[in-house]
Amino acid sequence: MNFTERLKTLPATTHLAALQLLDAHGALLATIENKPGQTGSLAVYAALAAQHGGKISPEAAALGLLWYAEHTADAHANPGKHPNIDRLVAWAQGSESHGVRRVEATSA
Repeated sequence: MNFTERLKTLPATTHLAALQLLDAHGALLATIENKPGQTGSLAVYAALAAQHGGKISPEAAALGLLWYAEHTADAHANPGKHPNIDRLVAWAQGSESHGVRRVEATSA
């Protein structure tokens, strides 16, 4: 399944403004916003966290790399081009779980 097809199987994220990614001690590492260019990553990370108790473990990160499909190979060939995939590569090789804090969208 390619990335576009995978995204169609993941839960909607329209209710989210962003996800905050946390280290093992709760410190903010990165934010994935619900905006063009990041919505696919937002969906992947949100689904991984939902399936793994609000955290992304090394096993969850490895699953995320499968979900990114063809983009994972491109990230390996071009380090830095896909920072959200690069992060999962590092997390999949580590031993810590990383927290995910949801930032709900506000209705205006």
